[in-house]
Amino acid sequence: MADLNEMIILYPFGSPGEKDANLAQIKEKAKTRYFPAFEKVLKSHGQDYLVGNRLSKADILLVELLYNVEEIDPTIITSFPLLQNLKTRVSSLPTVKKFLQPGSQRKPPVSEKSVEEGKRIFF
Repeated sequence: MADLNEMIILYPFGSPGEKDANLAQIKEKAKTRYFPAFEKVLKSHGQDYLVGNRLSKADILLVELLYNVEEIDPTIITSFPLLQNLKTRVSSLPTVKKFLQPGSQRKPPVSEKSVEEGKRIFF
């Protein structure tokens, strides 16, 4: 999860030419490497969550990653039904559902203004 999340975090900071290549790499790795592995885990034990049948930090982190990837490509998890179900299940939990509502503490998607500010500070 950390490897894919790092690619997503760095994506907005690439130059215009790099962004296209980075986006293609994110999509390719998500669809062929990472998402199939998570889907396999969910399928292998037939439980509702990654680690048995109880919500864990791994589930929360994976759902957060799914939201982050969907900000780049809203259709990216369409061929992964177990990940879609996990996202729906976790997003429906009362505290998570409240957090995802507009006006909550959830950060909005990265804007050009925030990218420029980040570049000014860190690069």
